[in-house]
Amino acid sequence: MGSGQIPQRIGETVTHPIQATAESIRNADAIVGIVVALPEELRTLSPEKIEQGQCRRFGKTWIAYSGTGIENAANAAKSLVENGAQILISWGCAAGLASELKPGDLVLAEQVLSERGQFETDLQWRSYIGQKLSSTLSVKNGRLFTNPKLVGLSLDKQRIRQSSLAVALDMESVAIAEVASQASVPFLVIRSIADPVDMDLPQAVLAGLNDKGQIELGKLLTYLLRHPWEVIGLIRLGLHFRAAQNTLKIAAKQLAILEALPFPIAN
Repeated sequence: MGSGQIPQRIGETVTHPIQATAESIRNADAIVGIVVALPEELRTLSPEKIEQGQCRRFGKTWIAYSGTGIENAANAAKSLVENGAQILISWGCAAGLASELKPGDLVLAEQVLSERGQFETDLQWRSYIGQKLSSTLSVKNGRLFTNPKLVGLSLDKQRIRQSSLAVALDMESVAIAEVASQASVPFLVIRSIADPVDMDLPQAVLAGLNDKGQIELGKLLTYLLRHPWEVIGLIRLGLHFRAAQNTLKIAAKQLAILEALPFPIAN
């Protein structure tokens, strides 16, 4: 472990949390807290490994690897606030709900909503980041819907789109938004589209998931031996996910040049 990289167990109490102010948030000393749910999302920010349920400091940036789901994301966000985060960011991949969103498109959500409520993202930060990224990336705005469970069927995505008018879907952002609201710190969503609205997730993905929301290779291979035709869908999903990862890496590198957003640069 290199210097300046401080592991912290999510949920562990920090004695002297730093209180955010409007002035400090908008200067170069702002402490950024980022929540990622998957190890593949973590690698778009840093090659360093973080155990699930931990967060680590990189300069002025804290990154928490939460695992999937609302409860894990909430615990991660709380830990980041306890460590002094003055802005919280939900970072990673998302499913597309709007037909115009393609794999690799970047979503800077204006609102996050679920059955738990609705939250606004910070307009000033969102506009600033959007201006910096739009020259090199396809950046979209709109609502993001958080669902407590993985949505695999295109038909279900379409129904969520019709009822919520959201453009993208994830499983964590509303929990991070709730913590940010309670702590009175700005909140942002930076998500890249992996599976578009017209795509059903391969059944092999659902069969291979463990209780932490991660793919277990043994379970996946066992399913594929019985359903070899699923390989084509997995390859297609893998290409889409790679496009989303590449977009996030570009975004991370672009934001690394901003003094106010000291992101670590992923290789």
